[in-house]
Amino acid sequence: MSLAVGIDIGGTKIAAAVVDPAGRIVARLRRPTSAGDPDKLRAQVVEVAAGLAAQHPVTAVGIGAAGWIDAGRSVVRYGPHLPWRDEPLRDAVAAAVGLPVVVENDANVAAWAEYRFGACAAADPGATMVMVTVGTGVGGGIVLGGRLYRGAQGIAAELGHVRVVPDGRPCPCGRRGCLERYASGTALVEAARAGARADPAAAADLLRRAGGDPAAVSGPMVTAAAGAGDPVARAAFAEIGGWLGAACADWTQILDPHTFVVGGGVADAGELLLAPARAAYAEQLGRRGRYPAATVTAAVRGNDAGVVGAADLARGG
Repeated sequence: MSLAVGIDIGGTKIAAAVVDPAGRIVARLRRPTSAGDPDKLRAQVVEVAAGLAAQHPVTAVGIGAAGWIDAGRSVVRYGPHLPWRDEPLRDAVAAAVGLPVVVENDANVAAWAEYRFGACAAADPGATMVMVTVGTGVGGGIVLGGRLYRGAQGIAAELGHVRVVPDGRPCPCGRRGCLERYASGTALVEAARAGARADPAAAADLLRRAGGDPAAVSGPMVTAAAGAGDPVARAAFAEIGGWLGAACADWTQILDPHTFVVGGGVADAGELLLAPARAAYAEQLGRRGRYPAATVTAAVRGNDAGVVGAADLARGG
């Protein structure tokens, strides 16, 4: 049985696991991320990889990192929430563990996990799937005809940075009006706070959870309040879901996928997000909606998707 290490590097934590060829996790490890120091963060990743490799008969290491990864799956070119700039991460880890190492974008590895072992595991091997991760930002991964699509420079599927509003809200990527600014967890909180300020009576439950202060509203509070029926919290989900569904309609015109898989922390809210996304998707398809179009479904691998997808890609998946 060919075991591999999968490592998922986020802005606050490093999750790692030993994964078997069926996508099952054999062992786990977790560390807080040294997000402000590139050398400390590299040392953490090396330590985690080497520690698991020493304890288990693994054959490869896969790493998912939030950022732009070069075409050789070796260098982290830029991490918006990580301190790395042109970081040769693959070589540093390979030198420590003496095994093949693959570095990939975090949304790509999650997409691969859902394709191989999750929401699309029963699909035709040549199917096309688009995964959208809705968290602090919006990420994406595309499996095109059964293969992970990375583009010429390795930076394809940055779906959150497609412009949806000309000269819209400024985005950390340097552009304005990106989808990420309208359909992310950050946008959800912004919409809920604005609604609570505009109509405190309608947001009574949401404000109760926030101690009466709209500025203290957080994502988990919005999800809990929306689940309890708070109209302002539900309207915030409807707003970001509408943007997400409209974007899926645009991507359908380009890629014509079999399935859109929605994952990420905000997607844990389930139908609070998916129902308005599906409604907007159907509406925005226009005449295209008269013909078979992709389904919009929830991811099923949850927080394990990053480590499972990274390990499988390292194994040659």
